[in-house]
Amino acid sequence: MSEARFITFEGGEGSGKSTQIRLLAQRLSALGYEVVVTREPGGSTGAEALRTLLVNGPTDRWSPLSETLILYAARADHIERTISPSLDRGAWVLSDRFADSTRAYQGAAGGVDPGFIAALETRVLGPVRPALTLLLDLPAESGLRRASVRSEGETRFEEKGLAFHKALRRAFLEIADLEPDRCRVIDAERGIDDVAAAIWDLVRSRFGLSSAP
Repeated sequence: MSEARFITFEGGEGSGKSTQIRLLAQRLSALGYEVVVTREPGGSTGAEALRTLLVNGPTDRWSPLSETLILYAARADHIERTISPSLDRGAWVLSDRFADSTRAYQGAAGGVDPGFIAALETRVLGPVRPALTLLLDLPAESGLRRASVRSEGETRFEEKGLAFHKALRRAFLEIADLEPDRCRVIDAERGIDDVAAAIWDLVRSRFGLSSAP
């Protein structure tokens, strides 16, 4: 299933993932494809219920290990109920975060044993792997400034401090270095249209799509 039309968007807080997913979904839909836009934590009824536990409350509400276990419970439901059925019927799946975020947030920045995370990843993901991961990269300071103007109220991770978010950025870039065939790094400090154009060029090239629309 690694060659299925499964694209994940990764990056720190305020990197513009949601905006770019929406723009890419519009372009793919204009070509006549079915597109499923989803997110983590979340993406299914059960996973969305678990999301509320993770993104709200004080920063110390959960330990990184507890977060990892909750995230993988949510991810299992997300895959079973949303991602796999969508890919099986030929739809494109665009996910705002996936397994790389656990590696970065709970692993590199949170201190959870990467071997433990890798074991969960192997068991829960099985063959469901992104064909392409787009890492929207920008300095942690810039991302947190952007995130501060959002009105969602889901600020638990944003409030973990600058050092935490700098560690996240380093972790994502290390993942991209380790898996260059899957991951592509995009400068997210550029304007929205420039980032969208860079993403479209990568997607069009990877999947052999027409240059239109």
